[in-house]
Amino acid sequence: MTQDLTPNYTVPGIEREAAGRLIGLLRLRLHALNDLHLTLKHVHWNVVGPHFIAVHEMIDPQVDRVRDLADDVAERIAALGGVAQGTPGALVAERTWDDYSIGRADAIAHLGALDLVYTGVIEGVRAAIKEAGDIDTATEDLLIEQLRDLEQFQWFVRAHLETAGGTLATGQARTEEEAAAKGAERS
Repeated sequence: MTQDLTPNYTVPGIEREAAGRLIGLLRLRLHALNDLHLTLKHVHWNVVGPHFIAVHEMIDPQVDRVRDLADDVAERIAALGGVAQGTPGALVAERTWDDYSIGRADAIAHLGALDLVYTGVIEGVRAAIKEAGDIDTATEDLLIEQLRDLEQFQWFVRAHLETAGGTLATGQARTEEEAAAKGAERS
């Protein structure tokens, strides 16, 4: 059963029912960003191997920016008259993806798995942009800005996985475990 997220009030120019759809859309984006923030910290803490310091230091600015992105989404939900559910219970109950599956591992293995994580988050943002664009340009704009940052972070990750010939070592991987294994082969 779908929860009714229609607010009692919203921003001028948007119908309450439309705001409720936006709130639902943004709620999943908030969960994805909170999950990504925690996943990035997990990678930061559990990366090992010869590329340790490069990856360890590359991840922290991503963590900080993803936390800011989550804050922006939560504030937009509130501005629309909704409640930003940022609790771990809400995230776990409402997410549509599995928990990150790689523990302590080689830096390139983690980056292989993280590439798939970014792909999932980015695909979700792109779908949200399409839906939000039909309702509210301000929310669409917020998501477009976030998309640019997330795509840049994935580019940073992929730079470690790309061959000189331009192929992605993890290109055919379907799971985090497959991507981690293919990444580890590259290191």
